[in-house]
Amino acid sequence: MTFSALDSALLGPLFAAEAMRTVFADEARVAAMLRAEAALARAEAALGLVPDALAPALEAIPPASLNPVALGRGTALSGVPVIPFVKAVQAALPAPLEAGFHKGTTTQDIADTALVLQLRDALDLVRDDLLAILAGLSALARRHRETPCVGRTYGQQAAPVTFGAKAAIWALGVAELAGDLPRLRGKVLTASLGGPVGTLAGLKEQADAVGEGFAGELALRYDPAPWHTRRARIAQTGTWLTLVMGALAKFATDVAFLASTEVGEVAEPHVPGRGGSSAMPHKRNPVSSTVILAAFSAAKGQVLPLLDGMAAAQERPAGAWHAEWHALPCLFGLASGALREARALAEGLVPDPGRMRANLDLTRGLLFADAAAARLAPALGAEAGHRLVEEAAGAVRDGRGTLAEVLAARPETAGIDLGPAFDLAPAIRAGARTADRALAEAARYAALLSP
Repeated sequence: MTFSALDSALLGPLFAAEAMRTVFADEARVAAMLRAEAALARAEAALGLVPDALAPALEAIPPASLNPVALGRGTALSGVPVIPFVKAVQAALPAPLEAGFHKGTTTQDIADTALVLQLRDALDLVRDDLLAILAGLSALARRHRETPCVGRTYGQQAAPVTFGAKAAIWALGVAELAGDLPRLRGKVLTASLGGPVGTLAGLKEQADAVGEGFAGELALRYDPAPWHTRRARIAQTGTWLTLVMGALAKFATDVAFLASTEVGEVAEPHVPGRGGSSAMPHKRNPVSSTVILAAFSAAKGQVLPLLDGMAAAQERPAGAWHAEWHALPCLFGLASGALREARALAEGLVPDPGRMRANLDLTRGLLFADAAAARLAPALGAEAGHRLVEEAAGAVRDGRGTLAEVLAARPETAGIDLGPAFDLAPAIRAGARTADRALAEAARYAALLSP
C-alpha cells in the first residue's frame, strides 16, 4: 500500500524527479547514518577516545547489508530508525570495536546529521535546476524583449507590454528566492552532536574538539550548542522550498492562461503523447503547468508540521521531530517535480508573436485608452479627457468603430493629434527597458548560486 503520491510507482514519476527520490530513498538514509557514525569514530579516534580501527571498520560495512525492511521492523518497535540501525551495525563490527561505537552521541544526532547529508545533495539538485530555469527564462526574455503583447489586470486587457517583460518578471520572481539559497545552506548544513540531553557530558572536556572534528570529517559546519530543539533551520528550509514553488506557480499560472485556446499566445513544448485526453484526441493539456500548480497547492500543508516543530518541548519533543520525517522529504519531492517542469517550460516554451499581435487588436484600440486620455489632457484637462475616452470606450464596446475612429468623430478632439497615442513603439520601449532591468537584477541573484 502507498500512502503518498510521491512514493507511488504509478504517480511518483509525475510529481517528483527520480534524482530527488534517490536522495531520500531508504538506502540513502541508511548510508548517510553509516557515514555519520564513521565520521564520529574518526574524530574520536584522533583524540584517543576510540580505537583507530573503528572508523575503517564502519566504512567497510556495505550500506546495502543493512536491510531497510529489517530496520523498519525494529523502527516500529523502538520509535526511531537509529536504534535498530545501531544494533545492526554493532552486530557487523568485530567484537573488540563494538564497545567504542556510537560513543557520546545519541539517536537524534545521527538522524539529524544523516538528514543534513541528504539535504546537501538535495539542495545541490535544487540549485542546478534553479540555474537552468533562470538561464532559460532570461534567454526567452532577451529574445522577446521587443515582442509586443497584451498586459492584463484582473483578467482584462489593460495596456500593451512586451512578452520579454513578462518573461523577465518570471525570471526575477524565481531569482530573488534563489538568491537566498547560499545563506540557507550555511545555516542548515550543520552537523548535529549534543548527546542524550545536548550537553555532550559523556565526552567531557573533549566535547568541542570531537564536535569540530566530526563536522570537519563531513565538511559540515559545527554548531557548539545542540540544535536538537532549535528547529528554525528545518522550518526555514521547508518554507523556502514552498516559496520557490510559489514563484514557479506564478510562472505556471500565466503559462496555463496564455496557452488556453482563446488566448493562444504560448504553447508548452510538445512531446508526443504528453497532455492528451482519453476522450478528446485533439487536446494538448498544459501538463507542466499542472504539475507545478499541484505541487505548490500540496506543499503549503506540509510546511505546518515544520513550523509546529519549533515549539519543541524540553530537550527532546514527543512527535514534533517525528513529524518532520513526513514533511521535509515530501517538500523536496514536490519541489523537484515543480523544478523539473519549470525547467522544461523555461527552456522550451513556444511563444506565438502573431497571436500576441492579433490579441492586441482584439479590443479595437481600447488598450490605448490611457495614452489617448493623456494626449487629450493638455487641451481638455485631465478629468475631461478621461471622461471623453471613457465615453468613447463605451461606444467601441457597442460596435461603433475603433477607439481612434470614435474619438476622431468627437468635436472636442478637433485639432488634437491623437495618432501618437495609438503608436505601439513607446510601450515596446518601456517593456524592453523593464525586461533589461529585471534581467540585470535576476543575474545578480543567480551569481550567488555559483557552486
